[in-house]
Amino acid sequence: MANGSEVEHGFPHLDTVREAITALHRRLSYDGVRAYESSVPPADVAFADDDDLHLGAQRVARALVRQLRLPEARMIVSFREMHHAASVELTAGPEYFIELNDRFRRHRRDIGAALAHEITHVLLHRLGLEFRGTRDNEILTDTVTTYLGAGWLLLDAYREDEVSSQKLGYLTPEEFGYVLAKRALVFGEDPSVWFTSPQGYTAYAKGRDRALRDGRQPPLSAAGWNGRRRYAKDRRYAADHPGPGPGHGAAYAFEHAPDGGLRVSFPCPTCHQRIRVPVRGRVRARCGLCRTILECDT
Repeated sequence: MANGSEVEHGFPHLDTVREAITALHRRLSYDGVRAYESSVPPADVAFADDDDLHLGAQRVARALVRQLRLPEARMIVSFREMHHAASVELTAGPEYFIELNDRFRRHRRDIGAALAHEITHVLLHRLGLEFRGTRDNEILTDTVTTYLGAGWLLLDAYREDEVSSQKLGYLTPEEFGYVLAKRALVFGEDPSVWFTSPQGYTAYAKGRDRALRDGRQPPLSAAGWNGRRRYAKDRRYAADHPGPGPGHGAAYAFEHAPDGGLRVSFPCPTCHQRIRVPVRGRVRARCGLCRTILECDT
């Protein structure tokens, strides 16, 4: 929880975020991901200043349990002084104990954001899905929270001005926006209408621009002129030189097939699983993981 300290911006964790999206699709399958078509509605997680603190927290927790398709386990929420925003006790259930930072007694509108992250820890625990190391595991948690329809709360809790700042979660605001945009492209949502934080809306717009760029990278047909020109140059080089091509940071890679032809692999712009297709001009590919149909010009 960044509270009054400098907030990190940009996309420093983007590779791990993309790995998390792939891992989620693999663990849940196509139908499992599609079960989260709707995000948690703002009305279900709203918290007025005159709401009872503990009853309100329990109500919001129940709404997030339903959103994340968890069994109706009882979430016991308490408050205490602590360094982090919140913590959860991961046990076999049927009750889960969540502790929130005492500051949420005064900042009640952000209780839903803190609970969303912690309840996603419960979901990941039940799914047996985790990354190595605390940092990557927390990035996984933020990514899954957002992709499954509860993480817009975390971005909406981001506020920053000349004298103060607040951000929950491990992703940067722009990375939260990126994952939200990835979800919006899959399910046809517009999460921007839910933001009460102007800074959250701005971060979403920047993240959405980055997400849209994923669908405009060669060999996808929607790639821009500069990308297509670079791709054609790399394709010529790969055809004449066995082995890895020149390293320039491109996401695609060429390889020689056993039959002597050339193949190109690249990440799916939806789930980031790598796709391999023959190099033979116009090709329509289907991602075997998320079932996205991709128009390619190889």
